[in-house]
Amino acid sequence: MSTITNILIGLVALLHIYFLVLEMFLWDTPYGRRTFKLTPEFSAASKTLAANQGLYNGFLAAGLIWGLCLGREGWHVEIFFLTCVIVAGLYGGWTVNRKIFFVQALPALLALIALHIR
Repeated sequence: MSTITNILIGLVALLHIYFLVLEMFLWDTPYGRRTFKLTPEFSAASKTLAANQGLYNGFLAAGLIWGLCLGREGWHVEIFFLTCVIVAGLYGGWTVNRKIFFVQALPALLALIALHIR
């Protein structure tokens, strides 16, 4: 179960690295606009805000990777950062788009459950 838990946590971290790249570097590109269904005007106007949001996603990924690197001693670090991801995903799913819950919060919730089972 430990291997599955680590894989789930790693996948959540990779998702947040992907979010970082999308929001910090690809927001105002055709790929970013298509991904988030943005107009060129909106993506240009909100580029700085998106980059800030991407940076926060990078911190979440870094925290999860840190917890993985600590091994068994990283349990509390992983709980903290997975909980942060879940809260962010719940809030985004509620206020922006329900899809955010399934893409962000649900994988983190599954990883958190696996972490408690291991």
